[in-house]
Amino acid sequence: MKAVLRSILPKNLISELSFLRDYSLFPEKYKGKFVNESFSQEGEDVLLKRIFDIRKKYRGFYVDVGAHHPYRYSNTYLFYRKGWSGINIDAMPDSMKAFNKVRARDINLEIPISDKKQVLTYYAFNEPALNGFSKELSEKRDGHDNFKLLFTKDIETFTLEEILDQYLPKDQTIDFLSVDVEGLDFEVIRSINLEKYKPKVILAEILRNSLSNLDQNPMLGYLEGYGYSVMAKTVNTAFFIHEDFK
Repeated sequence: MKAVLRSILPKNLISELSFLRDYSLFPEKYKGKFVNESFSQEGEDVLLKRIFDIRKKYRGFYVDVGAHHPYRYSNTYLFYRKGWSGINIDAMPDSMKAFNKVRARDINLEIPISDKKQVLTYYAFNEPALNGFSKELSEKRDGHDNFKLLFTKDIETFTLEEILDQYLPKDQTIDFLSVDVEGLDFEVIRSINLEKYKPKVILAEILRNSLSNLDQNPMLGYLEGYGYSVMAKTVNTAFFIHEDFK
């Protein structure tokens, strides 16, 4: 029967079937060969790794604003495991306890960021990934899909430039900046001097924007003024790359 099938089936199909049989019998043989490990919510870390691998950048420094968790939905943990280091920032109370255990090589800061020093209301949910300062988003999410607002807290914010001035190691460049603060990403980006601190790549959340109308988002025009252009987009995250790094 095998000989008959081999005589009538295309060679490429026979090869595919042989691979599937081998893979099902000996999965450990192929472990790591065809799978891209990811800790991000939408595979952002895999795309980032590709961007840096193409440019032969295998070690570097990141800044993660709205870091949330040491590895859950993290755009930076994959890089940490590969020897990178950086600064993790999140406003959630007690969030840095886990970071200090899992990401001891990093600088971990429990500090809220916005475009200026001010007091903002922090909204905390039963799903911490939704925590943030946006009243509009928080009101929409409360009671939706079993999400529940647990508490609010007034917190004084700082600009990202203030934090980098204080905590960024001397002469350290930033390879990528990841921002995910639930509706206030643009405010965070505006709080950094992009001429002084020039991340090679910036990730920011842009919700419900297709590629066709992405140029209508004010963040795009703002970043273009500093030499950035859109390189890629997942469902909710846009990748901006600086012209000096293309």
